[in-house]
Amino acid sequence: MEALLQLRVLVLKSNKFDGNMSLPSQSYLSFPKLQVLDISRNAFGGSLPQRYFKNFKAMMGVKANYDDMNFVAHVEMTLTLKGQDQLLKRLLEAFTIIDLSSNRFSGSIPHSIGNLNSLRYLNLSHNNFMGHIPASLGNISVLESLDLSSNKLDGGIPSELTRLTFLEKLDLSMNDLVGQIPQSNQFSTFDNDSYVGNLRLCGVPLTRKCNKEDGQLIGPEEEDEEEEEEEEYGFIDGEMW
Repeated sequence: MEALLQLRVLVLKSNKFDGNMSLPSQSYLSFPKLQVLDISRNAFGGSLPQRYFKNFKAMMGVKANYDDMNFVAHVEMTLTLKGQDQLLKRLLEAFTIIDLSSNRFSGSIPHSIGNLNSLRYLNLSHNNFMGHIPASLGNISVLESLDLSSNKLDGGIPSELTRLTFLEKLDLSMNDLVGQIPQSNQFSTFDNDSYVGNLRLCGVPLTRKCNKEDGQLIGPEEEDEEEEEEEEYGFIDGEMW
């Protein structure tokens, strides 16, 4: 299929396909016009194919405004967008989505995915990804939906993600993320559901407090001590009495 240089839509979801997509290929340029890649709900495994992310030319070159998009083709496909199934009947030039959810992919999320700066929907949920969330995701400036839930990701939430000012849906739940949740730009709009299951995250919108010095989660004993201290001294309008 890599030889199909005009291919714009590849939807293989909800089958029983398996195998490793990161094997070497003889194709010099793979899927240069691909805008829609949906292989969700299969059994693909192994690491993600970085060579694809370097060659998806139609997902590069930012087109921020939907009004500037040209009509490409009539289609009829149902895709999951921002957590909801939606029927699309036409394809616009800058509509782009990668949905690899509910497979068996493992390893780390490659930094090269940040090259796809025209990507609008990215769903890598329900896999076995490990390691940190790549800061390069902050380069995907028109991203509207990011779902990395139900993996094994650790480390902090990169502050670079606050640059995603078009982001409407964020789901980082059911991982092992740590530290303080960023609060700039769109991050101030996300609620507890975006982070549930990360027992070492802290800060708004969660009820778990962060250490003021290093931004890490305050342990139960420290939190009790802090509450006792506030009860003992008390505060009025920020002043101790």
